[in-house]
Amino acid sequence: MTVGIVLVSHSAKLAQGLADLAAQMAPDVRIIPAGGLPDDGGIGTDYDEVVAATQRADAGDGVVLLYDLGSAQMTAELAVESLSGGLAAVVADGPLVEGAIAAAVAAQGGADRKAVASAAAGAGLAPDLAAVDSPSDSQEKELTLTNEVGLHARPAAVLVRSLASVEAEVTIRLGDQEADAHSVLALMSLGARQGDRILVRARGPEASDALAKVTGLVESNFGE
Repeated sequence: MTVGIVLVSHSAKLAQGLADLAAQMAPDVRIIPAGGLPDDGGIGTDYDEVVAATQRADAGDGVVLLYDLGSAQMTAELAVESLSGGLAAVVADGPLVEGAIAAAVAAQGGADRKAVASAAAGAGLAPDLAAVDSPSDSQEKELTLTNEVGLHARPAAVLVRSLASVEAEVTIRLGDQEADAHSVLALMSLGARQGDRILVRARGPEASDALAKVTGLVESNFGE
């Protein structure tokens, strides 16, 4: 079972499109769009639709709701307050698009409801790399990206999921940019493409395992 996700938006097309995108990175997660008005598909949010979406999203581990604008937040919070039957849900305060991607990847990796909500809330924030900035006690390896799309959405999500259970801080450097390897959005922001040479640095009790996992993914073209 995984934590479910509901995307509350004023636009049905935005909610559905984002659900489709997030599902590409989290195929085992129930991601339910709840956008627009049910009668005519107009702009707005509907309380009953959000409640129904939350119920459909629940697979037994609870649900995290994300929203786009203020009134959508109100609708989501009212829906959560009205839930019964032991369904545990929480509204995450984070950017809708970035939050949906971060939450979906976290849920796919087996994170609990609190951790999924935290991932959504922290999406889009610059990661603090100070703790891994000193190479003196870290391991590193240079790798060349050979997969067609480089470190874009799906490969980045696969990499993040592979490191979810590894006790190590991992960063990936491309040129003068460095990204937290536990963040899909940070990895995508590198813009790493096929043929780019990246430096993977790991620190912690399982640094060797982390390097091995990243190396395996890169050398296997992320399963593409």
